Amino acid sequence: MNDLPTVLAINPLSATDLLTSFGTVGILVVLLAETGLLIGFVLPGDSLLFTAGLLCATGAGTLHLQLGWVLVAAAAGALLGAQMGFWIGRRAGRALHGRTGRRRLLAGMARSEELFARYGPAKAIVLARFIPVVRTVLNSVAGALNTPTATFTLWQSVGGLVWTVGLVCAGYGLGRFVPGIDAYLLPAIAVIVVLSLLPLATELYRERRRRRADATR
Repeated sequence: MNDLPTVLAINPLSATDLLTSFGTVGILVVLLAETGLLIGFVLPGDSLLFTAGLLCATGAGTLHLQLGWVLVAAAAGALLGAQMGFWIGRRAGRALHGRTGRRRLLAGMARSEELFARYGPAKAIVLARFIPVVRTVLNSVAGALNTPTATFTLWQSVGGLVWTVGLVCAGYGLGRFVPGIDAYLLPAIAVIVVLSLLPLATELYRERRRRRADATR
């Protein structure tokens, strides 16, 4: 009972709170939800991975994270979550659009379908890992579009491993080679959050320009 106020005080959007409270298990659960469930699009996947790598190197925080286990948890959560999202999309089909009322999710679904049309399944599935919101919904969209299971599994594994291992190792490298970086943990996380949002901002800007161009025709 004494731990209940602490649990309730945790900010689920804060990578630091999640890691210091739940450690490696939190990484697995958050990435599973972010990549497998449509409600998970609000979770801090990019900053969580980077912060976990940073904490592995500096030893900061109440829980000491080990790089090997962090990499295993991150990869497992991302890969299992994507397959779960794909299965949900395969079962729900095109009804996903009707069941989703959030504008950001609907925009993400539209962008996912556009990626499939422009780049084909393989490249779209890999690229989606690096675009917030899109990486949440594309797995279900792939299932709804009847993407072959083998094709989806192969390329979501490639993209998932590059995404998780890349961000964790980037954080770990920063922590190892920049002395005292743990004293600037929050600014470092803020920079990663901003960088992770750049692809989404770029896509939104391109979409706005596309709509303006269509309106003038």
